[in-house]
Amino acid sequence: MATVHLRIGDLVWGKLGRYPPWPGKVVSPPKDLKKPRGKKCHFVKFFGTEDHAWIKVEQLKPYHPHKEEMIKINKGKRFQQAVDAVEDFLKKKEKQGGKEQSSEGKGDSKGKKTPAKPLKILEEDDEDLSALKDPSEKDLTDSDPEPSSVERLGGLGTTGPVSGFKWESSPASSMEPISKRLKIVEEDTRSTSIQAADSTAINGSITPTDKRIGFLGLGLMGSGIVSNLLKMGHVVTVWNRTVEKCDLFIQEGARLGRTPAEVVSMCDITFSCVSDPKAARDLVLGPSGVLQGIRPGKCYVEMSTVDPETITELSQVISSRGGRFLEAPVAGSQQVSNEGMLVILAAGDRTVYEDCSSCFQAMGKTSFFLGEVGNAARMMLILNMVQGSFMATIAEGLTLAQATGQSQHTFLDILSQGQMASTFVDQKCQNILQGNFKPDYYLKHIQKDLRLAISMGDTANHPTPMAAAANEVYKRAKALDQSDNDMSAVYRAYIH
Repeated sequence: MATVHLRIGDLVWGKLGRYPPWPGKVVSPPKDLKKPRGKKCHFVKFFGTEDHAWIKVEQLKPYHPHKEEMIKINKGKRFQQAVDAVEDFLKKKEKQGGKEQSSEGKGDSKGKKTPAKPLKILEEDDEDLSALKDPSEKDLTDSDPEPSSVERLGGLGTTGPVSGFKWESSPASSMEPISKRLKIVEEDTRSTSIQAADSTAINGSITPTDKRIGFLGLGLMGSGIVSNLLKMGHVVTVWNRTVEKCDLFIQEGARLGRTPAEVVSMCDITFSCVSDPKAARDLVLGPSGVLQGIRPGKCYVEMSTVDPETITELSQVISSRGGRFLEAPVAGSQQVSNEGMLVILAAGDRTVYEDCSSCFQAMGKTSFFLGEVGNAARMMLILNMVQGSFMATIAEGLTLAQATGQSQHTFLDILSQGQMASTFVDQKCQNILQGNFKPDYYLKHIQKDLRLAISMGDTANHPTPMAAAANEVYKRAKALDQSDNDMSAVYRAYIH
């Protein structure tokens, strides 16, 4: 394909990270903003948003030649608003005789200059094309984090693969046909993994299911999941115990269900994500609960992290009404949920798992099918047991360093250069040192997971002394009113 030469003012389609092509205009960057080294790129302002970004030339296409094609493929509300903004821009430009009038630094009615608003700059890492975040989120790559430099490109949803519109890309983000990019890996353990991290989710080319989706529970994890389902074109009906939490999603195109039973009766597949076993049972068995809406063929997907006994009970009661059941707890945090990069562990009805394919691609980077009901709950508790114990050990190391006169910052620097270096360690330690315990995964929930894992060990007659020790530290942190803080607040159990 011949290289397209672009100039300041040209209208383009720009492709950034996991999101679909979006209309924009090549503009001059601020004088103090340096062009990325080693990249041939243009600075683009996206229509319908306040976002700007450096976009590599191979990810830019002229606007007009591809306009009709893009409009046919992308049906999202915000996408249409962005296209309308382009048309308004063209009409104004035509009225001005083809000249553009800049609004930056423009004087007000009294002749005074109004300062230009600070630009929201989007960035894209060459190795991880999913690094689009809210300003409060940190970078998930191994490079030095710049937590305030990146903004999520909101609402860039698509309803289908971008066929016939090929972008130059690295192998990690190829635009091959979906049948090739959706890799099914069968192992001896009969675990199946849908690998979406380097394909569909990153490229934003998910074809959403035509099934009606319900979602119950809009907490730290559920909110991010629903947001990504909507962005990728799914039809979603939501319910939350605190109805006000639904408002934002209604504005984004979701429908509102008055009760869990109503959501289930309206939808083909209903997901739930709540805090603990009691909440999961109440949601299904309580007044106007899920069970009252279950009819033959209805699918129910339990995403909460609960014990195997609770999962087995829920599976039995759903199946007794002719419903189809899948458990699908998720590994991750609020930040990972927002980014659509969760790891989904599924077990139960294999056909439900397959029906949920586009949903799992929208919300996660990978999903595993682990066989019979209860296996996903067991695996999830083991993972969270390890994570919770590790977090308590890191907090213990930080406080021991301080108690022995060592620099905590130096401890972290050394840790980040060794074999234990990870985004998790760096992020949690940085937050601890900054005194930032805003919840990304509630401390009370990781303590609940440790307790359930210990109980599971007792049932299997398997010792869990490390988890038991960590559980006591988290219990002390809860006694210090840290329940609703992030799990990293276990640090405070060591300093009080």
